[in-house]
Formats: sequence, C-alpha cells, structure tokens
Amino acid sequence: MALINKSRIKEVVKELQKGQEEEVSSVAEEVGLALEKKVENILNDAIERAKANKRRTLQARDL
Repeated sequence: MALINKSRIKEVVKELQKGQEEEVSSVAEEVGLALEKKVENILNDAIERAKANKRRTLQARDL
C-alpha cells in the first residue's frame, strides 16, 4: 500500500531544516518503509477507536 510518497520525504526533510546550521543531506530508502509502517499503525489504531465509539466515520480525533 503506497501511503507515503518517497520523493516527497526528501523535500519535507529539507523544508523542516530551513535555518538550521547542520543539515541531513540524504534520506535512506528504509525511512520511507518505516514511515509507511508507522502511518499504517496510526490508522489501524484510529479505526479501532472509531469502531469502539460505534462510528463508521474515521475522524481526526481518532488519531
């Protein structure tokens, strides 16, 4: 499942570092895979919370 755009990760990392002295200059492939897994876990937990509250709509508060 492709939730994370791997090419965008590098752009975001660069944006987050603006104005910092030392910068991370590259992002390993495994970062995208790990980030994808974290997002999936967050969504699974949110789904369970919505179900526990007897809702069929996933909401931001479930995150």
